[in-house]
Amino acid sequence: MAKKQIPVYDICSLNRVGNQDDHFLADRFADYLHRHYDHLHFPHRHSFYHLVLFTKGGGSHTIDFNQFAVKPYQIYFMIPGQVHSWDFTGVTDGYIVNFSTDFFKSFLQNQHYLDQFDFFNGISEEGVRQLPPARHKEAVNLFESILAVSSDEGRHRFDRIRLLLLQLFIQIDNVQRPSDSRPVAPQKQLLLKSFRRLIDTHYRTMRLPREYADLLYVTPNHLNALVQDLLGKTAGELIRDRILLEAKRLLVNAEMTVTEVAYALNFEDNSYFNRFFKKYTGVTPEEFRKQSLH
Repeated sequence: MAKKQIPVYDICSLNRVGNQDDHFLADRFADYLHRHYDHLHFPHRHSFYHLVLFTKGGGSHTIDFNQFAVKPYQIYFMIPGQVHSWDFTGVTDGYIVNFSTDFFKSFLQNQHYLDQFDFFNGISEEGVRQLPPARHKEAVNLFESILAVSSDEGRHRFDRIRLLLLQLFIQIDNVQRPSDSRPVAPQKQLLLKSFRRLIDTHYRTMRLPREYADLLYVTPNHLNALVQDLLGKTAGELIRDRILLEAKRLLVNAEMTVTEVAYALNFEDNSYFNRFFKKYTGVTPEEFRKQSLH
């Protein structure tokens, strides 16, 4: 049965009884799943960063409407606001870590430090990494250390956890993905990240690549060439994809009408939104909603 509204969970609501810290949670995935599977296998959002390392199990994990086959020694990174759900087969285990958006703010001078990692950019395909066998033991040891420190009551407990997490992020970032076929100049990477960050901020009101090019102090042609070179898409397609993603996220909220979704995304009218959505997804907003909430 479909839920009326897609749930948004915070860390406190998922923590064990007696542990009411609202900035951090670490657990073995089997224990976490046992406590929460009844609602976590439905589509839901988190208000925090969420990462999972699977060590055993199968099935599927859907993130922002993209489905991934669950495999041992696969690690998932998700940022606040992403919609996801689980559908497991067999015995599933591993590790889970949740941390709030403020968890590193008092620790790192650079408030955008996590943005340098591609797996934290909110793009579901880039947030899934398969660890090579040579990295399995290393990753498990780090998660075991995080669990051990999280149960310690020492006053430097959270700083130690932060250091372990940063070590994990850097190690995972060094795991080469199949798509990493050529080196990319740092300035190009920075410009693309800045473009994506601006899209996340302005996609409801800014739809034209030239508007973003002005904010980035580059020409529209330069921005478009950069995106095509690095992603094989146009700058306009990147903006459009972000609008479609948010439309899908809002449509799985059954308490919002399609008209309200169109209004929230700043479309002039409902019919224009319907045409736009069907043109790029192949189904109407209402058909997408029925497929997602069946």
